[in-house]
Amino acid sequence: MKKIGLTGGIASGKSTISRVLGEMGARIIDADLLAREALMPGTEAYWATVKLFGRRILSSDGQIDRKALGDIVFRNPGKRAGLEGVVHPEIFRREAEIVGEIMRSEPDALVIFDAALLIESGAWRRMDGLIVVWCRKETQVERLVRNCRLKPEEAVLRVEAQMPLDEKKKYASWVIDNDGDASLAIRQAREIYNELVK
Repeated sequence: MKKIGLTGGIASGKSTISRVLGEMGARIIDADLLAREALMPGTEAYWATVKLFGRRILSSDGQIDRKALGDIVFRNPGKRAGLEGVVHPEIFRREAEIVGEIMRSEPDALVIFDAALLIESGAWRRMDGLIVVWCRKETQVERLVRNCRLKPEEAVLRVEAQMPLDEKKKYASWVIDNDGDASLAIRQAREIYNELVK
């Protein structure tokens, strides 16, 4: 089994690359999906998060309102660290369980661990290699304004709350340039996949 990390920044196109690698046959473990599961009502992480932020982060049906939570944590590094302290251990526990399940059924699998905070959390050290999806900061902001309907100042705040992609590139085994034509980034992803399964 090969376990490869996939990371990038908000609006870098990491999800597109993850989808392409999955379509080609890689087994994808999506940290964002695991985080959503960890914060489902009734879980330990859910109650710890409500205790940390108060009921103002809950929607009318009792779910955690991710936009309301994001508005808080992207403005306050201390609050963001608190949330990560609650959610990351649960993500890594589930990741280990899933890897174990894959190992038993498909020992030669290529596993992609798709996580925005792979480097920041230190989890990249457990990988056999790291793919970083890169684009310019200006491109990230433009995409957030266009696709997520954020105000430019909100988009900048979210981009600047994460490690710069130029810094993430220093950790990379492979860099996918997704600043322009998406088809070129997809071609790079396919080339990396073919290299990994040789």
